[in-house]
Amino acid sequence: MSKAKVISVLNHKGGGVGKTTTTINLGGALRQKGYKVLLIDLDGQANLTESLGFSAELPQTIYGAMKGEYDLPIYEHKDGLSVVPSCLDLSAVETELINEAGRELILAHLIKGQKEKFDYILIDCPPSLSLLTLNALTASDRLIIPVQAQFLAMRGMAKLMQVVHKVQQRLNSDLSIAGVLITQYDGRKNLNKSVSELVQETFQGKVFSTHIRNAITLAEAPTQGQDIFHYAPKSAGAEDYEKVCNELLTEIK
Repeated sequence: MSKAKVISVLNHKGGGVGKTTTTINLGGALRQKGYKVLLIDLDGQANLTESLGFSAELPQTIYGAMKGEYDLPIYEHKDGLSVVPSCLDLSAVETELINEAGRELILAHLIKGQKEKFDYILIDCPPSLSLLTLNALTASDRLIIPVQAQFLAMRGMAKLMQVVHKVQQRLNSDLSIAGVLITQYDGRKNLNKSVSELVQETFQGKVFSTHIRNAITLAEAPTQGQDIFHYAPKSAGAEDYEKVCNELLTEIK
């Protein structure tokens, strides 16, 4: 593969939908298959950074790179993933870049120089429809939307789709939805099943057939700074993310 495929993982609802978990473990699954993978933490909460055992106080992060102070800072993780870390200052970048010309394209330009070095670049987006999110969508080829198998899961989804369509029309005609991924799924619960049916109905043909089951190991892995494949390779979480990875590879090819 000559140029990296760039994939954003986005749901503008707050924590708990599995956005960071999906970015890390999909990255881990791709790495297991021998691909070179770069993860970019574009969220000011720095959850991905800290979940992989990096400090949010590193001297160089995505924040300084977005402000043009240096190139994309890439740190190597012990399990073979490459990571661009975030920091808590990142939330201020919105106001700091307000007068920058072409501010929606900053991340695309930063990534450009890295595309030859990686097979896949995964971006963990902030939980908002902000300038940072626009940067991620403008830089991406594909979008994965994790959705909790919970009541209100579809709330705000119309707004998210409006933003995606605007980006497709105005900034990035190559952007397409790789799929909606149902997370925290428990097949024994009727509510989970009905949410799954509603999601399938709404996004016909665009939902991963694999659901990510509720698994304690997925919550435990970040406490060890690892992806699920290194923390618990035989777990349900590893099995599910391996299957999602296979579906993604089929969709991209």
